[in-house]
Amino acid sequence: MFDKKAIAVLKHMIESFGPSGFERETSQVIKEYMDAYCDEFMADKIGSVVFVAKGDVERPHVLLAGHIDEVGFVIAGIDEKTGFLSFNPLGGWWDQVLLSQRVVVRTEKGDLHGVIAAKPPHLLAEEERNKVVVQDKMYIDIGATSVKEAVEAGVKIGDPVVPWSPFSLIQKGKVAVGKAFDDRIGAFVMMETIRNIKEKSVAHPNTVYGAATVQEEVGARGTQTVAHLIDPDVAIVLEVDISGDIPDIKPPEAPAKMGKGPSILTYDRSMIPNQPLKEFVIKTAEEAGIPLQLSQAARGGTDAGRIHLNRVGCPSVVISVPTRHIHSHVGLLSLEDTENAVRLVIELIKKLDRKTVDGFTVI
Repeated sequence: MFDKKAIAVLKHMIESFGPSGFERETSQVIKEYMDAYCDEFMADKIGSVVFVAKGDVERPHVLLAGHIDEVGFVIAGIDEKTGFLSFNPLGGWWDQVLLSQRVVVRTEKGDLHGVIAAKPPHLLAEEERNKVVVQDKMYIDIGATSVKEAVEAGVKIGDPVVPWSPFSLIQKGKVAVGKAFDDRIGAFVMMETIRNIKEKSVAHPNTVYGAATVQEEVGARGTQTVAHLIDPDVAIVLEVDISGDIPDIKPPEAPAKMGKGPSILTYDRSMIPNQPLKEFVIKTAEEAGIPLQLSQAARGGTDAGRIHLNRVGCPSVVISVPTRHIHSHVGLLSLEDTENAVRLVIELIKKLDRKTVDGFTVI
């Protein structure tokens, strides 16, 4: 299992404040941890950070990418009479998971705790009781009783908001619980991969670029600039997968299951993976005895959607950790699946030499 140092940084980065466009705190947590394990540090100009692990040769460039922005909100207004806050989403939310959830509003005067609320059920007409409350009918209550109190607390339009959800371990330490697993767990896999390579002096015939990208949830923006910065020859995007092992989800909708190993996306809305690379990953997992699930996401997309179109194209694949209840206040995932994702990525890096990578695009 992961050691105490790994779990500590996972907790720190999961609990850090970092919705799309406001990822600086999370970036700083990751940079502080990775300074001891990277040969070089790089950054684009919109907030993504990159950690370089030099191997036996300079090329190929192997990009490991995990985005660090979490789904959140941004303050849209302050009610003139009550001081309640209206808000807009940063990333994709289903309105029904929002009510009664606690949030943190970051202001220039500090963080404020609040709760997402709406009209009490006692005051709802019968026809209203049978309808889902939509987000624009909700508000954030920070305990203010007037617009003056809200403003004096530091609130202004454009302030970011994230779920309040402490990190914890359950099931005898085998299952992690918390917010922002999408996709800080992908960044964590990248971090532990590079850490293991450096601490164990793992030889690799390439240069590894571990990227913690920003603004994926609002259009995979950070990965576009990172790909231009790095010019990767091959990319492994590290993500969460929708764990389909919950009631009322059919296997074709979400094939992966928590606790059965990491998954590889056979396709999604943003990218059909390079097929020789996909088969290379599957074969490598089989040879190493690492469980690997085949998955798909017909409605979702990842950073790979931008990376695989960089310049003249980049062979790309997505390896994921199956996660329950993504894009909500609380997700669950298996640490064993996460460890196996790290193991698999290390095995791939050891094999990605120039000849192998060139072979992915031979016609």
